[in-house]
Amino acid sequence: MKRAGPQDPVRHQSAIMEALGIYPSGGGLYSQMVQRMLSAADVVGLENAYQMILARPKNEIVVHFPVLMDDGDHRMFTGYRIQHNDALGPFKGGLRFAPLMSQDDLGGLAMLMMLKCALLRLPFGGAAGGVICDPHVLSRDELQRVVRRFAAAIAHHIGPDYDIPGPDVGADTQVMAWFADTAAQLTPDRSRQGMRPIVTGKPVEIGGAPGREIAVGTGFIHILRDMLPDFNKKLQGLRFSICGFGLVGSQVARLLVAEGAQMVGVLDRRGGIVSEAGIEPEAARERIRVDGMLHGVPGTKAVHDEEFFRTPVDLLVLAAGEQIMTRERAEWVEVPLIAELAHAPWTADSDDVLFQRGVDVLPSVLCNAGAVVGSFLEWTQNRTYVPWSPVEFDRQIEQTMVLASRRVKLAKMRFECDWRTAAYAAALEHLGRVYELRGVFP
Repeated sequence: MKRAGPQDPVRHQSAIMEALGIYPSGGGLYSQMVQRMLSAADVVGLENAYQMILARPKNEIVVHFPVLMDDGDHRMFTGYRIQHNDALGPFKGGLRFAPLMSQDDLGGLAMLMMLKCALLRLPFGGAAGGVICDPHVLSRDELQRVVRRFAAAIAHHIGPDYDIPGPDVGADTQVMAWFADTAAQLTPDRSRQGMRPIVTGKPVEIGGAPGREIAVGTGFIHILRDMLPDFNKKLQGLRFSICGFGLVGSQVARLLVAEGAQMVGVLDRRGGIVSEAGIEPEAARERIRVDGMLHGVPGTKAVHDEEFFRTPVDLLVLAAGEQIMTRERAEWVEVPLIAELAHAPWTADSDDVLFQRGVDVLPSVLCNAGAVVGSFLEWTQNRTYVPWSPVEFDRQIEQTMVLASRRVKLAKMRFECDWRTAAYAAALEHLGRVYELRGVFP
């Protein structure tokens, strides 16, 4: 297996990045995504002009706004909406409300969403956004005012046919309901009912789709069913550990165990535990609910980072935040297969270490794509006023995910490259064809 490309891909990538004024200083997510995207673009022979277009976001919106706090004072907040590319259709991407967020990170996530939608062949472009805040220290009323004020600040930059935000870190169905209601109130009365598809991830009562909340988990299960036989594995009896045990991580753990897999280890900011006999996801969740930590789950042993990553399993699932797989952790892992559920849990050097060690990594652009498929189905439901049944909803997710999985497998065979490059290559071939057909204005 090799990373295919031109004779001197590093020099070629550097030339394009220099021409665009993108410098990989500090190892930010955006510059790393640009490098990985350009590497895959070289593999498929994408024209330089298209590479330059796809490397830069189309719009970068920054807003600063005041919010009335419960103590009567006003506090200034900063929000972003990065609209990366809309060649395939309206911008699409999550909103996050988190204390650790930067414009650089959101730029990388917006590019990742562009590639994801292209891989899935969805009629969406890529975007990302959010507000720098800590929902855990805000009261419910304060969070609602932050969400509504942010929605008002960017209302003229979004719309059902232009940019459709969805939920990400710190944004649940309630947050999306507040956001959607605010956007609707800023729309003329006669058009308000047509604003339902302005966001996805809404409660079912106001246009959400049954199954959207667990779509990332169900989509991941469909991917594993299609991919595991290629590694001589199956879900029944699969031993896995999971890094990150929040909403997505715990959801996926429950689904995997329900399929007959065995959870051997859990690690997140609340601690780490392992058990050769297996860990019940609900027992771990209950322990977190009781005292906010993982240590103390009956039948488990408390471990630190290194012991967790060195614990041999069939599959390591990365479900925590961005860039959690460091070079050091990549050298520790004792697994043949890693699946990324977090958006971009890798760093450039950890990615290279895992590749050199022969560890297969199924990238997030494929593994967590069930969420945006679910959002697409919710959006179409809102546009047509015809609801999906739970069975049909899951069938559509399965079909879309399996087809994307097959595209990645085919690209890996054609280009003799790693899984991440294969996934990006399959996406970029589609984007390149679209640009060939549309042309570049003027």
